[in-house]
Formats: sequence, C-alpha cells, structure tokens
Amino acid sequence: MEWLFDPPSRPSLAIAGSSKRFAVRRIWCVGRNYRAHVQEMGGDPQRDTPIFFAKPSDAILQVASGEFGQLPYPPHTADFHYEAELVVAIGQAGHNIAAEAAHAHVIGYAVGLDMTRRDAQRVAKAGGHPWELAKSFDHSAVIGELHLATEVGHRHDGKLALSVDGTARQSADLSEMIWNVPLIVAHLSRWVALAPGDLIYTGTPEGVGAVTVGQRLYASIDHLGSLAVQVVAPKSLATQADAA
Repeated sequence: MEWLFDPPSRPSLAIAGSSKRFAVRRIWCVGRNYRAHVQEMGGDPQRDTPIFFAKPSDAILQVASGEFGQLPYPPHTADFHYEAELVVAIGQAGHNIAAEAAHAHVIGYAVGLDMTRRDAQRVAKAGGHPWELAKSFDHSAVIGELHLATEVGHRHDGKLALSVDGTARQSADLSEMIWNVPLIVAHLSRWVALAPGDLIYTGTPEGVGAVTVGQRLYASIDHLGSLAVQVVAPKSLATQADAA
C-alpha cells in the first residue's frame, strides 16, 4: 500500500513498571459525575444516564512520572480550566457489557486532567451547540502513567486531589462518583463498541478553576501516583501542526 503522505504515529501511554506501551484508540469523557461539581456548575445532579463526550486520541499529553509536563495555553480562550479525573483504560473489547462484567474489560487506570476552554463551553451551552472546541483541542487530555489493574486492583475509592502552585483546589473520594466505573463502562458500551486502547475520563469533583501561564498543577489519586504540569505560553496553530 502506498500512502499519499506518511500516516501519523498512534498516541500511546507508558505503563508503570513495564517496557510495553498502551496504544490509544479513542478517548471518551463523562460529564457531571460528582454531585457537588454539578451544583458548582449550576446544574441538577439528579439525572438518569451519564453524559458522554469525546476527545481525539491525539489530544493526549502524557506526563512522565517525576517530571513536569509542558501544557500550552490554548488559543481562543481567556478562561482555561483544569478538571482532575480518574482515567479508565479498556483492554478487552465489548458491546452491551453488563455492569457486573465490566471489570473484565478494564486493563488499568491513570490520573488525568480534562482541560477545558470554559468560556467557549459557556457560549456553546447557551446556544445549544456542541462542546467540541471547548473540550477537544490539542493537549486537552493530560494523563500520567497507566497502572495495570493486575498491580493496583480496581479502583472503587481513594482520594483524588489537585493543587495549583501548592494550593489545594480539588479533593474528593472516587466513591463519590454518581456513576462508578462498572456503570460507566456498561452505559457507554450500549452506545459504542468498546475496544482495547479506549480511554474513559470519568468526571471531576468540585473545585475546578482557571489557570494562567506559569502556574503549576499537581494531580494525584491514591495507588495511581501523580502527574505535574506547568502551563506555558501558547503556541501558534501552525507551530503545533509542524511539530505533529
């Protein structure tokens, strides 16, 4: 087969304690999965099914353990928000998965940040428009090392925390999620066939807020380590395209 141009490399994640890597296929995200955050954003936490949205796989920004990642401030926003989250990695394909069978499809977990252009999201919500430009931009899916479930178990609880320049901003327990991991996997698999390489960002607790250039974010989850990034000056879209 002859390509018109060289196909892009597939994004992948480092795996803690392994030389192997996890090839990323799709990124799904759950919206409004902690009651206090739903209320913080002016919403109603009483709902029947989860809200899902997607990010492109090349939105991944993996941060190596013990290092500060460089997170470019995106263009067309003046309100750049962090959202610390548990990320679920799918290792076994499935469709219409029962909640009680969901863990068999989960290969591991990671700490993640769902970065958001909050001002663009507000405009989209007000107009009844899609959220893509608010959620699905370059470097918007920050993630740490993947920890295999065979090593850390399945995460039902544990502290999730985020600080900005050393000041605590988010703190919650995973047990506070409205929909836990098995329910998320079950609901999502009714709509799409899940496959190895899929990632699911499971939602964020209260305490989200804006960051500016120069600030440092530190996110952690019990048993899953941590990640750290510094917000850096924005790059032009042309520069980002050249780098890709």
